[in-house]
Amino acid sequence: MKPASRIQAAIDILDREQSSRVPLDSVVGDYMRVRRYIGSKDRAEVAQRIFDMARAHARLGWWLERAGVEESARARVMFWLVLGEKLELKRIEDLFDGSKYAPEQLSTEETAILQKLEGNTLEHPDMPETILCECPPQYESKLRDFFGKDFAAEMKAMLEPATLDLRVNVFLAEKDKVKAYLEADGVKTKKTKYSPWGLRCENKAFLSRTKAFAKGWVEIQDEGSQLIAHVCDPKSGMQVLDYCAGAGGKTLALASAMMRKGRIVAMDLDEKRLMKGRERYKKAQLADIIEVRPLSEDRHRKWLRRQKGTFDLVLLDVPCSGTGTWRRNPDMRWRTYGPALEELLPIQAEILDKVAHAVKPGGKLVYATCSLLTDENEAQVEAFVARHPEFEIVPLDPDIGLGSPFMRLTPKRHSTDGFFAAQLIKKA
Repeated sequence: MKPASRIQAAIDILDREQSSRVPLDSVVGDYMRVRRYIGSKDRAEVAQRIFDMARAHARLGWWLERAGVEESARARVMFWLVLGEKLELKRIEDLFDGSKYAPEQLSTEETAILQKLEGNTLEHPDMPETILCECPPQYESKLRDFFGKDFAAEMKAMLEPATLDLRVNVFLAEKDKVKAYLEADGVKTKKTKYSPWGLRCENKAFLSRTKAFAKGWVEIQDEGSQLIAHVCDPKSGMQVLDYCAGAGGKTLALASAMMRKGRIVAMDLDEKRLMKGRERYKKAQLADIIEVRPLSEDRHRKWLRRQKGTFDLVLLDVPCSGTGTWRRNPDMRWRTYGPALEELLPIQAEILDKVAHAVKPGGKLVYATCSLLTDENEAQVEAFVARHPEFEIVPLDPDIGLGSPFMRLTPKRHSTDGFFAAQLIKKA
């Protein structure tokens, strides 16, 4: 693709995103999938530009409003090229030349507006702090209450791209061995600070081309997500229920740590997503102990109701606002693709109540979210214990809890996505 074609691709993708209710990564993926002629380098550059712009959504919007320019994908891209990529007007005029597959030529009015923008950056002294930090208004007070004086620093940390973390399948290979194999294939990694299973990529990695990935020795998984499985402290021979298993990332982490001994029942309402995990389980050679039960089927819901006191460990990684994942899903700051927060809170409470009976006396319930909001975290756990006095909150090991009864991770403090986890024990 020519540089001008890559600019037009960005405009097309933003147009689609603005007119759909689909997450940005899906819009980008769908666009690329039907244009197989686009090379890998071009795909990477277009995607990079799109996600960089998404991380600057509020600031670009502020500049558009200040200039009196109507909101559009074309306008956002033009403003981004000046403010974000710092291109000179002459270069932008060369890109917007109206040739085949290039954006239409700049109008006289557009040229005049961009001329006034030259020399500015994304940030401006007149911008409110929430705009500078890209903080959605509906979450501002809750995040300020939680972060306190660190609000701005924590919010800005979520504007950085997420790291690429790997979890080693310790059932198949030792971490040092995997690290050496990856390095031989050109992927340099370092050991993660908190997860005992983690490696963090230090350079651009094409994992699909590595032996370690092909052999099922590694899975892509944020260190924070790995730590939720680590908090569970899975042991060989355990009976485990992973109730909101999704595509199986944490299920795999649990099965690997259990050294393929015991039983894990993976359940989720999204049958399609749940079934995707099966191939991953086979590749990791862990499928033998993982039983998949979609909650969309009435027989599996009835089965669960009969499981009183069955499980040593129940993991509930419940649906949540996803506020902790804004580094990798920047569009989620401004768009809601599922239930709103006020709808999520009763869903989370219902899941806790529905599954509590399945924990055996002396067994463990781990409640987890990828949210930064107290309403979805501490408040939910405390309300659950008030409703279910047979459970008690047990503080996590300081090395895992990182200094509090619960595990609270943030991008600024821990260089992970934002996660919460609480450990509750059912009284014997």
